[in-house]
Amino acid sequence: MSNKVALVTGCTRGLGRALVEALIAEGLTVVGCGRMLKLIEDLNEQYAPRHSFYPVDVADDDDVAKLAGIVLEEVGTPDLLINNAAIANEPVSLWEVSQSEFSRLIDTNIKGTFHTIRHFLPAMIERGSGMIINMSSEWGRSTSPHVVPYCTSKWGIEGLSQGLAQELPEGIGCVALNPGVINTDMLQGIWSEDAAPYPTAEVWVKQAVPYILSLNVGDNGKSLTVGER
Repeated sequence: MSNKVALVTGCTRGLGRALVEALIAEGLTVVGCGRMLKLIEDLNEQYAPRHSFYPVDVADDDDVAKLAGIVLEEVGTPDLLINNAAIANEPVSLWEVSQSEFSRLIDTNIKGTFHTIRHFLPAMIERGSGMIINMSSEWGRSTSPHVVPYCTSKWGIEGLSQGLAQELPEGIGCVALNPGVINTDMLQGIWSEDAAPYPTAEVWVKQAVPYILSLNVGDNGKSLTVGER
C-alpha cells in the first residue's frame, strides 16, 4: 500500500469526488477540501480516519492557511497537490456577467490555486519532492462564447503553472492538466443536454488516475491533456 499523500481541492463533486475515490483505491492517503459541509461530512463518515476531509473555501486565504496547518501537522506534506476546485459562470455574454460573479470565479479558480500553492509548496520544497497538478481545461487553450470568465481563469492557470515551473527547485514539478471534456454538473450547467455524450467523471478517472500517478518532475512546466505526453 502506498504511503503517499494526495491533497485534492474541490473534492465533493464531479472530478474531485471521482479523484478522491480512485486515489484511495490506488492506496494513497487522501486529504480533500470543499465548500459543501454535508458532503464533507459524508466523505469523513465513509473514509475517516485514514483519509480526512475539511470544509474549506479555497478563495479564502485564511481558510487555506488553517487547512495547511492541520494537514502538515497531522498528515504530512502532500506528495501530490491537485488543484481541482473551480466554478463556472452562467453562460451569458461577458458584458452580462455581474461584477460579483466574475470576482467570485477569479477568486476561486485562480486565487484558490495560488492560496494552496502558497501554503503547501514551502513544505514540499523543504522535503525536496512533490508534484503540483493544476487542473486546466480545453478552455484554457481555446475560447468559446458565453464562457469568457471561465476561459480567462483557465488561461490564467496555464500561465501560472508554466511560470511557477520555472521557479521550482530540483525535485518539485508543476503541470497544467486538461482533463478533456467530461460530463459533470458544471458542464451540464453550460451545455445542458449536449453534455450527455461525454464520459462521466467515474469513467474518466479510470484513465486519469494512472496517468496522474505517472507524472514526475520530468514533466515540469508542461501543458498536458489526460492520456497525452
